[in-house]
Amino acid sequence: MTFSTLHYYCLFLTVITISPARSFCLSMMAATTKPPRRIVVVGGGIQGTSVAYHLAERPEVEQVTILEAKSPASAASGKGGGFMARGWGDGSPTQRLHELAFDMYEQLAPALGCTSYRKLPVLSVSAGYKKGIALARKNPQLASILPNWLDGDEYGRISPLGLGDDTAQITPSEFVEKMLQAKSDKITVVLGTCHGVETDQGSERGNRKVFGVKYAPRGETEEKMLAADAVVVSAGPWSCAAEDWFLGAVQLPMEGVKSTSIVWAKPKNEDVDATALFCGEDDRFGTHLEVHPRPDGTIYICGIGGSDYISTDELKAGAFREECNAKDTRAEAAKNSFQQMSSMYRTDGELDRVQACMRPCPPDAIPYMGAIPGYEGAYINAGHNCWGIAWAPACGKAMTELVMDGQSRSIDLTPFDPSRFTPAAQRGGRGRKKKGMSVGEQW
Repeated sequence: MTFSTLHYYCLFLTVITISPARSFCLSMMAATTKPPRRIVVVGGGIQGTSVAYHLAERPEVEQVTILEAKSPASAASGKGGGFMARGWGDGSPTQRLHELAFDMYEQLAPALGCTSYRKLPVLSVSAGYKKGIALARKNPQLASILPNWLDGDEYGRISPLGLGDDTAQITPSEFVEKMLQAKSDKITVVLGTCHGVETDQGSERGNRKVFGVKYAPRGETEEKMLAADAVVVSAGPWSCAAEDWFLGAVQLPMEGVKSTSIVWAKPKNEDVDATALFCGEDDRFGTHLEVHPRPDGTIYICGIGGSDYISTDELKAGAFREECNAKDTRAEAAKNSFQQMSSMYRTDGELDRVQACMRPCPPDAIPYMGAIPGYEGAYINAGHNCWGIAWAPACGKAMTELVMDGQSRSIDLTPFDPSRFTPAAQRGGRGRKKKGMSVGEQW
């Protein structure tokens, strides 16, 4: 039986709704579909690079091209804290992402040669009660993990959030760099801005098949094309532009939360103990600090407050993609708040840098992970909120399974359906254009 004959036989079985035969037929069709060999990943942050890395692990993949607007890890992946916690899931569908990614980091980071990965304890610290440190030092469990730099007197109750068995950190930019180095034989980074996809009639009735990705090289205006059998959109908050690339086949509402963070330089002649802090609201400064010491002796601090909220339309237009400026007033508030907690940094501390980045937030705070309806070879992996760095290895693995095998085995992607905000009648948007030309019929 030829593929064409099999195809029409399957359509016949579908019409008469014979479930066992239809299931068998679909399985046979899937077996005859060749997995993609040339794949473009739009976005060079830790999520996009993780997808590219895991795709490059597959022997049947010949080439993975990362299309990145600025440079790898130039946005949140170059500025985020890199904290992860295996057991901090809330019972929602994302809990499995916490667990799988944490375990994968434990294996991948040493294998890739990452020096910034380590497990570390975590404390909860509240503000406004000056005897907190004295009480904590009397508690043997707490005393063993109190960091040397937590020596001020302007904070209150201290309690453990993690003892270092299921909490860890990594510097995300290093992880991105190491993944690219490890798969340099298969992964190519192209700098440019994505303009959309090129498609042709697919093998299934009503679907369009991706055969290329349109882009303008960085610093140029002339449009070019990257040949591709499949595309994975993984461009953080700017991934919502895919609404237009796929002609309205899917709606991807997104809000960018633009936040300031600071990094303290390593104090001279001082070691910096490895304990992270999650602090309560400090009404004096309008902060709720997250404090993350790193192996290089710097301390990264976020939770500064005063975030800006960027709309879907602004993100589609590329808002803050090229330059994302910090708020000096919020950086000063964070500095003052932290110095109340640490006399070491109050007397000898110097800021290394002040920065800002965005996290991508769908309306339900659940990521978009799955296939674009109405298209063959089109996928999205975006909207991971504040956990994008922590979940990256699991997302890369799950998306690779979906792209190459037709289904993710490691993660149930059903709750992350990219079409969940798209009206049923609108999903797919099939056949409205062919290579940019309107055809006026449903394929």
